[in-house]
Amino acid sequence: MDLVTWILFGLIVGVVANLIDPRPSAGGWLGAIILGILGAVVGGFVGNLLFGVGVSGFNISSFLVAVAGALVLMYAGRALRREV
Repeated sequence: MDLVTWILFGLIVGVVANLIDPRPSAGGWLGAIILGILGAVVGGFVGNLLFGVGVSGFNISSFLVAVAGALVLMYAGRALRREV
């Protein structure tokens, strides 16, 4: 995927992950984009490692893997902030 597609994909994934999670998150649009892109990377890595499914483009399986990765990142970030 090219840069513009990653940004758009990251925005959509980040917004959906923020809507699924009941706690408000900071960062606005830029935070949602970063969360979505990092979620796609983490979700793609873990999904490929465990299930053989990664982020391969703008499709439903990639979207679900990326949203799961973004939710994992949100949870991990909150867990680390509480312990510090």
